[in-house]
Amino acid sequence: MSKRARRAAPAPGAARPTVTVCRGCCCGSSGIPGLDHPAQLRDLRQALGNAATVRVTDCLDACERANVIVVQPSAAGRRNGRRPVWLGLVNDPDATTDIATWVRDGGPGLTDPPDILGLYTFRPSRRVQAELHDDA
Repeated sequence: MSKRARRAAPAPGAARPTVTVCRGCCCGSSGIPGLDHPAQLRDLRQALGNAATVRVTDCLDACERANVIVVQPSAAGRRNGRRPVWLGLVNDPDATTDIATWVRDGGPGLTDPPDILGLYTFRPSRRVQAELHDDA
């Protein structure tokens, strides 16, 4: 069973992308020195404004990749065949800025991410994917 909090996930037809920021046992912890976790979340929310919904979850069960951020596409992005994009090791303010810029430009299915984000992209286990889908 997942340690993450059960929260309402965005509806599949959400008009704008949703950015889920993990702040569980490893993400958002002092185990990642030199990163101001509250500032990362604040900066992401400010940079996205009304372009996306930003939510925080307790744990996404990908602790080995802390800090984890998941970008879920808007309804238009889903119609273009895109699924959530999982980004791990997001421990650099520049990566947070790149994510915000991409999402403001439309996010998954509407615009390509900056090439640098390819270094952060990963596929979670099938169990974690199924649990995220069950929350939807």
